[in-house]
Amino acid sequence: MKIRVNGKERLIEAQRLSVAELLGRENVENPDMVSVQLNGEFVDKGKFKAAYLKDGDMVDFLYFMGGGRG
Repeated sequence: MKIRVNGKERLIEAQRLSVAELLGRENVENPDMVSVQLNGEFVDKGKFKAAYLKDGDMVDFLYFMGGGRG
């Protein structure tokens, strides 16, 4: 299947792939610190294992950083 991850096209050799499995394939170091959008909609962290991708999906990993003026 072809999907787009953070704006880059990926060809995935899998029949089924969950958001959690994609995080592993993309070597995301701290998946608990990442928000995921699937086709513009946020995926609840508790549903990463149950949210399956399909051909043409767009996935974005969003990393939020704390900080500010010190």
